[in-house]
Amino acid sequence: MQQLKDKVAVITGGNSGIGKATASLFAREGAQVVITGRRQDIVDEAVREIGHGAVGIVGDVAELAHHQALAETVRARFGALDVYMANAGIINLTHSKTVTPEEYDRHFATNTRGVFFGVQAIAPLIRDGGNIIVTSSLAATKVLPDHAVYAGSKAAVAAFARNWAIELKPRRIRVNILSPGPVDTAILGKLGVSEADRPAFEQQMASLIPAGRMGRPEELARAALFLASEAGSFVNGVELHVDGGMTLA
Repeated sequence: MQQLKDKVAVITGGNSGIGKATASLFAREGAQVVITGRRQDIVDEAVREIGHGAVGIVGDVAELAHHQALAETVRARFGALDVYMANAGIINLTHSKTVTPEEYDRHFATNTRGVFFGVQAIAPLIRDGGNIIVTSSLAATKVLPDHAVYAGSKAAVAAFARNWAIELKPRRIRVNILSPGPVDTAILGKLGVSEADRPAFEQQMASLIPAGRMGRPEELARAALFLASEAGSFVNGVELHVDGGMTLA
């Protein structure tokens, strides 16, 4: 039985990594999936890979007009939605002493403001009894080298989510936080990890994780499915760490 049959799910940053893996799983589980991303070519490629009638919308979550346009598109095409996953984000690791105002603003514009105003725009369209998933990070609760600005931007969205769980109580909309640890995605390349350095990096990460390895996008997708589906129907306002136990290390 498909766990999201006849549901409409919108996933920001659904064109790569955890977002795309989640979109693919949700689509296989019967959902009409809408993904967003910043580049037309990458969004188009992701839509083809996801299949199942997935819809791709190009836009930048840092731009407030994008959220209104997304909400209008969802309203026009589907009338409403059931699951909203605020997943789009950026990361640039820098020691606090060298962080520039531009870098700080870029993190908070995408990771924090983009989540807040995305939910503000889309929440009126979420059916009563639906749910919101906010992607935070292990870094929001565990101090990691050079993560200060990124961690702050992700800690804020976890605080938003807990407040929304109470604010949306009259509509029975659940709001939960998905906090990944290190995950093997293309973002490693954006952090400057070359293919040559990758085995050493993965070994180093594995030594810090009780599970002995990095996570896979598909594992985060299954956790998101739990939160989005009836399997998680009595779960609300929690921060689910999917990190192989790294929180404890």
